[in-house]
Amino acid sequence: MSSRMSSEDVQQDTQSKVPPRTFPTDDQLSLETTPQSLSQALYARRAEYLVQKQIRIRIGSWNVGSLPGTEDELAKWFVQGGGIVEGLAGIALEDDKIKEVQKDSPESIYVPPVSLPKDEEVGLYVLGLQEVVDVTSMQEALRVSPASGISDKWKEAAESAMPPGYQLVAEQQLVGLLILIYASPSIAPTVSSVSTTSVGTGFLGYLGNKGAVLTRLVLGETTRLVFVNCHLTAGAQNADMERRNWDISQTISRARFQPIKDESGAHEGFGENLGDEDFAFLFGDLNYRVDTLPGDDVRRLLSLHTRNEYNILRLSEQNSEDAVSKRPSSEVSRDEKTSPSPSEDSSGVGNRLSTTTESSRTAYTADLEVLAPESDPASLQTTITSLLPHDQLHKQMHRRKALHDGWREGKIDFLPTYKYDVGTISMFDSSEKRRCPSWCDRILFRTRRDKLDYEQKIKEEEENRKNDEEMKAQGLEETAFDDNILFEYDPETDGTNKDDDYNEDEDAESDWEPAVTRESADDKIKLEYYTSHQKVLSSDHKPLSAAFLLNYDAVDPEKKAKIHQEVARDLDRAENEGRPVITIVIDPNTAESGGGEAQESEVFEGVDLGIVSYLFTKTRSMTIANTGSVRACFGFIDRPVPAGERGGVSPSWLSINFDRSSDNDNLNTGALREYTMEPGDTVNVELCATIEDIEMVRGLNEGKLKIEDVLVLRVQNGRDHFVPIRGRWLPTSFGQSLDSLLRLPEGGVRQAHQKSPNKDPGPKNSAPRELFRLTEAIEELTERAVAEWEMTHENIKPPWVEHTGWPFEPASWILANPSERAHLTQIVRDALDEGKPFNQAFPSETSSLYRVEVLAETLVLFIQSLQDGVITEVIWEELEKGVQAREKGKRPLNVEEEQEWILDVLSKYPARSVSFTFLTFMLTRVANEVAPLHPIPTMSPRNPTTMSKTGKANTLSQDPARARRQLVENSFASIFSSIVIRAPLAPREKEKRASEQRRKEVLEVFLTAKWGTN
Repeated sequence: MSSRMSSEDVQQDTQSKVPPRTFPTDDQLSLETTPQSLSQALYARRAEYLVQKQIRIRIGSWNVGSLPGTEDELAKWFVQGGGIVEGLAGIALEDDKIKEVQKDSPESIYVPPVSLPKDEEVGLYVLGLQEVVDVTSMQEALRVSPASGISDKWKEAAESAMPPGYQLVAEQQLVGLLILIYASPSIAPTVSSVSTTSVGTGFLGYLGNKGAVLTRLVLGETTRLVFVNCHLTAGAQNADMERRNWDISQTISRARFQPIKDESGAHEGFGENLGDEDFAFLFGDLNYRVDTLPGDDVRRLLSLHTRNEYNILRLSEQNSEDAVSKRPSSEVSRDEKTSPSPSEDSSGVGNRLSTTTESSRTAYTADLEVLAPESDPASLQTTITSLLPHDQLHKQMHRRKALHDGWREGKIDFLPTYKYDVGTISMFDSSEKRRCPSWCDRILFRTRRDKLDYEQKIKEEEENRKNDEEMKAQGLEETAFDDNILFEYDPETDGTNKDDDYNEDEDAESDWEPAVTRESADDKIKLEYYTSHQKVLSSDHKPLSAAFLLNYDAVDPEKKAKIHQEVARDLDRAENEGRPVITIVIDPNTAESGGGEAQESEVFEGVDLGIVSYLFTKTRSMTIANTGSVRACFGFIDRPVPAGERGGVSPSWLSINFDRSSDNDNLNTGALREYTMEPGDTVNVELCATIEDIEMVRGLNEGKLKIEDVLVLRVQNGRDHFVPIRGRWLPTSFGQSLDSLLRLPEGGVRQAHQKSPNKDPGPKNSAPRELFRLTEAIEELTERAVAEWEMTHENIKPPWVEHTGWPFEPASWILANPSERAHLTQIVRDALDEGKPFNQAFPSETSSLYRVEVLAETLVLFIQSLQDGVITEVIWEELEKGVQAREKGKRPLNVEEEQEWILDVLSKYPARSVSFTFLTFMLTRVANEVAPLHPIPTMSPRNPTTMSKTGKANTLSQDPARARRQLVENSFASIFSSIVIRAPLAPREKEKRASEQRRKEVLEVFLTAKWGTN
């Protein structure tokens, strides 16, 4: 049954969603999912539909310090590639833009050999930001969701600067961390399996003031990329460095992505962890510092290269270059050494600096021997090279404490990125702390080959260690040698140890390098540039950017579709030869017409249940025959259902019964059943449909649900068979609300169903007509049944004597035959829904006693099915409060007063008051018939009977008739109180029992017979 799909839709949905299962062998039967042979065959020919593609990925990282206006500079440095100071960033510029520089030109003395690509399309823009909010605020760290509007302003700044057509494909924020990934118009359609996650490592080790945001995506259905934006623990102490290492390890171990699904929809079981990707990029404010050197010394050393910038800037502003050039450097004030104010146009400043510096350098070096920066002891590159061995990150990687498993970094040719005075180009921290300049902001990358090479190296080292331990255990301290070799000597390598010192050049990435991907494709990666943007002045960090060229294999959709067709044809041809074949024959059925529904004329290729009514079981049969030439093993499997619905082999309202035992009957009851047939064998299957769930009945009554589903019969090594099932629901008064029953016409709910929905339903009844008819019929038939029994069963105790709950208690029923009883109850339900008199509906031979029992069962079921009962939760709250108040105040009422008070409360709800009266009046009449009271003498004052707070006797009377009447009243009240009053019970047992007792007393007070009356 589905409220959203027809049987045809369900069949199509089933064909696309149900994963195939192969059946077991004779030795081990099971219905388990296996990879589709079509997908496997298509994958085997993947080389025919893969094409080589190239993509440029630009990564930018910036700690914005939660400072206002930082987003205004995003376009300049991240998208346009501006904000770079020539000579301080290892990049060649032309009009504040990137230019190509020939290695043999005279300019190469001042410009490193790396330059930015120009006018080339960027396939992916990856922006990693830190501290977009104040991460020192505990309020921000504890925030459940990111602050509204923070990411929007950054997205607006990025999108306004990018060329048209770029799409945001991934976004993730964790407190102050934000990652945004944009794809070009040609790349965006090829991006799939995007998954974002975050790992908090801040306060308490889990909050998000520190940590990482991560994104995994797949390019061209083949290449997995991971981007990690980090913000690690700050501080220059050793403990801070150890915590940064811990932050990294936690990010790697705790990060989890959504599973990647293959073409069949099954999970690949790969790609969920950091390390499963083909290419990874890790960037952000890693906070690793330059240590073991005094910060003032590092600042003084770097100022030798930045000081001329400040002096020339000051001279340019004062238009007195000659005067200032004659002054000793000691006379130059600190103000003259500071950078321009933030309000000055940074681009203009950079151009003046570049022009003036270049002319000065040209004059200065005119007579000098041309040296490469790496060979010039006075160059910035030489200074940077001398500082890098003191970089914590390099040392931790070298010592295998952090990011040592294959991670690499481009050559660092730029100034440290932290910490600067806000608004300056290269004025390092002038505050009281005077922090040591450090490369806190980094961009690292790793290929699958890098990771595999590292793992292989570790494996070899472990094997060597074990070999050494074995040799030591054998008493051999020296390594064994080949008998044919006396000694080996290599003058190029002997006497050196590459692992002793860190070599910065080992991390440089300037040429294409192959990368072994999971798909074993010939993918390659090249780092085009890696630099900082010194002219970005609005934060105390300088942003970093890097560009990578990536060659990778991507799926060509047209070629793949063509190969897919060829593979499908080949597989069909192979499968048709010798596969098992079964045929399903559904027994023909002439669908009933009734309830005003016309017989449908279209041919239905499935099981048609016809008219289906409440609690009536409809049975249909089908035959499964093995019409092939080989043995067939088959069974029904779980069918796909929409989210929120019950799965399983069949819907809850349908049972499937075979005429033989299954092959795995001895397995647990939850196992799927399989059957084996030899060629020519047949199996008969009986399908039984019964709608008994009242929630489903309500959905069918309201038209929200349909009796419609599809069974899936799977044949091992054969094709699946889909068996649609449908039925037409016959509306019923069961499961309705009391208010909706008030507007039903005299002809019942089925007559109302036939009317036009726009037609006026007519006036409301004072109470449900169905309730009135049932109570009235029970009153009359009880009197008749008691009389008939007295006439025909003189010496046999009647059921109402044996059971005080007759005719409402199932244990008291004389009519015990299940099939006969089901037949009669169905007659009563149909008569109730059609507005047909009960006396005309019952077979004439049915006794009054059988009739009253069936009617009583129907009445109980009818009240149980009411959506809100007779006394709702709101009404009961008012009644219970009044009873509790009298209990506490010890102000009991007599029976008449109690009845009057209850009816007064119910009078606010006329329909419910009348319904309650119908019910209690009927119960009193039945009690008078089955437990009548006769006149008795007045009670003796010496033996008074104690009364309850409602006026009801607490103890049984000594008079047998009166005692029996008390038991009947108690039984009736127990049966009906829980279904008439629809309100939740208290969770505590004592309060629950007290509430149950009050509910019984509310009904019992109306059933109490007046003493001394008949």
